[in-house]
Amino acid sequence: MKLDKKEILKALETITAPGEGMNMVESGAINNIQVFGDEVVVDITINNPSLQARKKTEVEILKAIHREVYEKAKITVNIKVDAPVSPKTNEIKGKPIPGIQNIIAVASGKGGVGKSTITANLAVTLAKMGFKVGLLDADIYGPSMPIMFDVAAEKPRATNINGNSKMLPVENFGVKLLSIGFFTQPNQAVIWRGPMASKALNQMIFDAHWEELDFMLVDLPPGTGDIHLSIMQSMPVTGAVVVSTPQEVALADARKGVAMFQQEAINVPVLGIVENMAYFTPEELPDNKYYIFGKSGARNLATDLNVPFLGEIPLVQSIREAGDVGRPAALQTATPVEKAFEELTKNVVQELVLRNKSLPPTEAIKITTMAGCAAVKKK
Repeated sequence: MKLDKKEILKALETITAPGEGMNMVESGAINNIQVFGDEVVVDITINNPSLQARKKTEVEILKAIHREVYEKAKITVNIKVDAPVSPKTNEIKGKPIPGIQNIIAVASGKGGVGKSTITANLAVTLAKMGFKVGLLDADIYGPSMPIMFDVAAEKPRATNINGNSKMLPVENFGVKLLSIGFFTQPNQAVIWRGPMASKALNQMIFDAHWEELDFMLVDLPPGTGDIHLSIMQSMPVTGAVVVSTPQEVALADARKGVAMFQQEAINVPVLGIVENMAYFTPEELPDNKYYIFGKSGARNLATDLNVPFLGEIPLVQSIREAGDVGRPAALQTATPVEKAFEELTKNVVQELVLRNKSLPPTEAIKITTMAGCAAVKKK
């Protein structure tokens, strides 16, 4: 028996397209109908991606053609889903921070590689060079900057700016500093879920009177997680510095740290990699270098990943001692340590200048939840 295409169309007018409020023909869901004797092939497009909607649509098409046209017709239904993207959004809108020119995130894939030490010394070296510098201690669960800057007993004061109460960052060595450590007791563990930690960070970012800054350094926690996304969601990070030691265990995690910033949806320029604890030099043998954690591991990683190598910092007892007493080692004058941090800082500034010349400003990101999976995209 030869079926009539017009009769098939008329039969499909008795079916309502899922979510359209119109019949299958009026809604434009029918893409094509092919008839071969008693065989019918129907190509349609629906907007509902659920398996239940697809199955229901197929069954109703079969019933309509069998009922209205020919009960023994052999029918094939090809369903295409063209669902509009309507993700649920968990968004904190990234806002520019008035007066802050450059935001540098300092990260490490692994804990214990000296990321906070690098950040503190980078900050004071920038201040020594005459820049206006702020430091946000975003390591919510292990804040160490108050100790490293000898301000653990200090508390941020409040000030009134245009009728709004703002926090005044604590300042020492020419660096303005805010840290969750100012708001907790020394023996108090911070046991917060992600949203609460993100809220605390946003208060330190936007409810503070940072004034004019050439650089804001952000000391991120180790790893790649919620706090990192919250920071990049809240502010447009200009560039990132990744810290690692030369050993393979640390390099594997540093590689992940670089990959996080380079994800297409995040796209924060990586200014380069720093090799901390590059070699050990005893005080009594200042010309000797002992490569305790391996040699040039971070330098080689930078080459492999095609990102700049910013410099190496030796494993020297005075750097640890300086951090413990709250006077960063870069403040020492005419020492190899000061020279190493000056070289590192100059390289960071140079890479930042190149980045600002060749690339547009970084946008804050927003985080969406789509079909139960986390996704990140640009605003």
